Amino acid sequence: MFTGIIEAVGVLAEKQLSQGDMRVYIRTGKLSLTDVQLGDSIATNGVCLTVIELPGDGFWADVSLETLAHTQFEDLSVGSAVNLEKALTPTTRLGGHIVTGHVDGIGEVVERRDDARSVRIGVKAPAAIARYIAGKGSITVDGVSLTVNAVDGDVFELNIVPHTAQETIIDQYQPGTRVHLEVDIIARYMERLLQYSQSDQQGEGLTLAKLAEHGFMRR
Repeated sequence: MFTGIIEAVGVLAEKQLSQGDMRVYIRTGKLSLTDVQLGDSIATNGVCLTVIELPGDGFWADVSLETLAHTQFEDLSVGSAVNLEKALTPTTRLGGHIVTGHVDGIGEVVERRDDARSVRIGVKAPAAIARYIAGKGSITVDGVSLTVNAVDGDVFELNIVPHTAQETIIDQYQPGTRVHLEVDIIARYMERLLQYSQSDQQGEGLTLAKLAEHGFMRR
């Protein structure tokens, strides 16, 4: 699990095709690897990768066909900058929100404009996951925990403060940039609970009425 608070920007140093899938070597820059062991997880542009080798200045990881099918790792070029975050520990501050590192889809930046010292960015989400994105809710973009300003159909707006722009790859975003999206895990489980309760013949389980009754939504 991760928090979505980026610890460093690394570089995709090497890509190797291996029996149909891929191995990647990530140079981790200022990210300390002194507490990282083989088998640990590091979120790379929001994708949970397992460390399989530690040469010293970075790590090697395997990228499965499943990951290649749902991310843009295949399109990343050697030399591309990537956001990095080590998995959280029981003592880690949860500065962002709960992030699994399992990408739900690929979005596209459709707008960028300055707003005082901040930057406003509009992102178009795939239709299949747009319903999980809500104004003032949380979204993970290339591994960064962000708050959604507003939603208009399948396009959501983000406000990027100077620190976030400087410490992540978001400052490189321009219209047309493709990004990894992970929706708030609570929204996904809430939908599943509602689907299950609606098919419950005994009328038990979670319902919209019960959510309203306990103050989780307005009647």
